Amino acid sequence: VQLQASGGGLVQAGGSLRLSCVGSGDAMRNYIMGWFRQAPGKEREFIATSSRGGGSTSYADFVKGRFTISRDNAKNTVYLQMNTLGPEDTAVYYCAADRFGRTGSTTEEAYRTWGQGTLVTVSS
Repeated sequence: VQLQASGGGLVQAGGSLRLSCVGSGDAMRNYIMGWFRQAPGKEREFIATSSRGGGSTSYADFVKGRFTISRDNAKNTVYLQMNTLGPEDTAVYYCAADRFGRTGSTTEEAYRTWGQGTLVTVSS
């Protein structure tokens, strides 16, 4: 599968954004999906993951209920709804997929396919 992320942009602190990741070339229902981000000068970090059917999700602690991962397999799309954004959320956001992995994977190594990233900038 190939992944195309979109939906990033500039938002004020306290605002919301919804990122989308569209898959092509294969059915996304076959893949565990994840979102990661990389802030300037920092390592890429895990945000959230969804099982193939979407019924099981896991989040990084820093999400604190602000972000929600969801998916519409009929549209071959996974989403990341982000609320109450702060300047610390400024980063390039990546979606990732793994066909053979286990639900709940939080490490980069578990995901074999990556989208190109979409930049989110939160102004204070």
